[in-house]
Amino acid sequence: MGPGDQPARPLYTPAERQRRDSSPWTLVQGVLAPVQFLIFLVSLALVLRALATGQGQEAAEASVVVKTLALYAIMITGSIWEKAVFGRWLFAPAFYWEDVVSMLVLALHTAYLAALGTSALGNQALLILALAAYATYVINAGQFLLKLRAARLEGASTHQPHFAEALS
Repeated sequence: MGPGDQPARPLYTPAERQRRDSSPWTLVQGVLAPVQFLIFLVSLALVLRALATGQGQEAAEASVVVKTLALYAIMITGSIWEKAVFGRWLFAPAFYWEDVVSMLVLALHTAYLAALGTSALGNQALLILALAAYATYVINAGQFLLKLRAARLEGASTHQPHFAEALS
């Protein structure tokens, strides 16, 4: 570390880690995230099929609506989780950039719903908008996976085994 460098703030303080581990919203997020990802994979296949073949437009559109509803669920419960753990509904320092990108993901998914509901875009343009929303979702999911990995590494490095654990 050079002069003026400060050690990085840990992802969680001990109190935040305790709140995270005891919050029921942690489990909710842990369930919703893979469910949303599975919905995304099915929807992505339907959207790509509709774009490639011109068939299945309605199924593709419906799947994006379902994906968007799953996104809203994870965003709302994630905000509750962030409040429970960090005392802020959004943009806690530990998840600031994830939340920034989440807002873009949310905006693109909502734009899709608006375009679908108002028929503002043709079929192909609507599906391309869905793909743009999905591209930002993949980036955001990657951010959260990296953060999850960092939290696990941080937890492993700060774990001090008890005497009995050291013997086993």
